[in-house]
Amino acid sequence: MPLTELILTENVPGLGAEADVVKVRRGYARNYLLPRGKAYEVTPGALRKLDALKQKRAEREARELNEAEELARRIGKTRFVFTLETGETGKAFGSVTAQDIVNRIKNEVGAEIDRHKIVLERPIKDTGEHEVTIKLHHDVTARFVFQVKSSEEPKPEPESAAAEEPKRRRIFGRKKEEKHDTK
Repeated sequence: MPLTELILTENVPGLGAEADVVKVRRGYARNYLLPRGKAYEVTPGALRKLDALKQKRAEREARELNEAEELARRIGKTRFVFTLETGETGKAFGSVTAQDIVNRIKNEVGAEIDRHKIVLERPIKDTGEHEVTIKLHHDVTARFVFQVKSSEEPKPEPESAAAEEPKRRRIFGRKKEEKHDTK
């Protein structure tokens, strides 16, 4: 299996970041990386330019880290309230999913976050306060605290209804006519 060495010019998921020297199969290099400008071949001249790529990578990583820290601060300050439809027993008919959280953050904070970065073992189906971790960067995580409330407040049962005698159900829809004394 013939391999070739390349220098990456940008971040390629699953392979490496810019300024990395990687060994890949020739077909992958010839058909994908080289035509799209994502890499170039290792030559003595290219190795001299490697320092400029490393500088570009360091600047990008520093910028991404600063943006992630700023976003983590903004997310940490916000408090959201999600409402769910619940039944009489308090069981929720829906749930709060990672996509719901992403949509709410996008609308309120104005930040675009990938839903896979939200650490959520299972969808949230119960009311109360919840805390979710969001991995914004490999060094930065944000704590997102939100409240889940029922869409219907529990209705207090009237006390007078308990005092009344229970209504009797009629099997057939007819009501008995009361006899009125007319003189």
